[in-house]
Amino acid sequence: MPTPSLAALPIRRLTLRDLNACADLSEDRGWPREEHKWGLLLSAGKGFGIDDPEGGLVTACVVTEYGAWGRPDLGAIGMVLVAERHARRGVGRRLMQHVLSTMGTTPLTLHATPYGRPLYEELGFKVTGRAEMLRGRFTHGGPEPTVATRAATAEDLPAILRLDEEVFGTDRTPLIARLPAFADQLRVAEEDGRLIGYTAAWPNMDTHVVGPLIARDTETAKALIASLAARTERPLRTDIDVRHEELLAWAKERGLASVAFNAVMTYGIAELPGDWTRRFAPLTVAAG
Repeated sequence: MPTPSLAALPIRRLTLRDLNACADLSEDRGWPREEHKWGLLLSAGKGFGIDDPEGGLVTACVVTEYGAWGRPDLGAIGMVLVAERHARRGVGRRLMQHVLSTMGTTPLTLHATPYGRPLYEELGFKVTGRAEMLRGRFTHGGPEPTVATRAATAEDLPAILRLDEEVFGTDRTPLIARLPAFADQLRVAEEDGRLIGYTAAWPNMDTHVVGPLIARDTETAKALIASLAARTERPLRTDIDVRHEELLAWAKERGLASVAFNAVMTYGIAELPGDWTRRFAPLTVAAG
């Protein structure tokens, strides 16, 4: 029988049963497999993909919705991938158009690589910011941050969720509530018994990814990163909003090197909600 054209292949919802196929797709495009991250995104978000008649996936992406159940305030698009053998044939555009149609009037955001940015601009996304990816082994030295940090406990979760919603600008409970199980470390910063920041370090291949990173100010952000670094032997990786110049300079002085820049893009909204001055790094760029 003749092989169906790509345009005739149906787009379907992906589930955790598709985790290995999604990881294979990442590997096909030269990305790390990132099974741990795929597991989080497929359980907390909505996956979309097209099956390849010859096995595996032609394309995939994940949308993570934030806000009230069934009435999201914001959707984050991530992990948009097309198998190498099907690249440059319009299938990525078709998948993105499907997502835009499915999400209706819900504002959207994504982090775009230089490769993907032209497609997103053609679809109506606008660049509203940039994030710089850093990676390296953290070296302690110089003045130590003075802000107190500690390991988070179960009793901290309500306060973490309140702070996160205040800073991010919408409710992310389905994602953030998974952090205690997803991350190897979850730490908070306090002042006079009040939560002023939190962060996590979660395993991704041979690194620990630092994110989310929400903090009252740069000193608090430094203290949280240093506290994570003191408790891991792995290199750190994070994506910091480029407007946080002091934190970027400090991290580079301590061994983290610039790897890449991604454009932060939005659709249907002029800029992201919340307070960017306290939002230093996302949990993962795939989830906004």
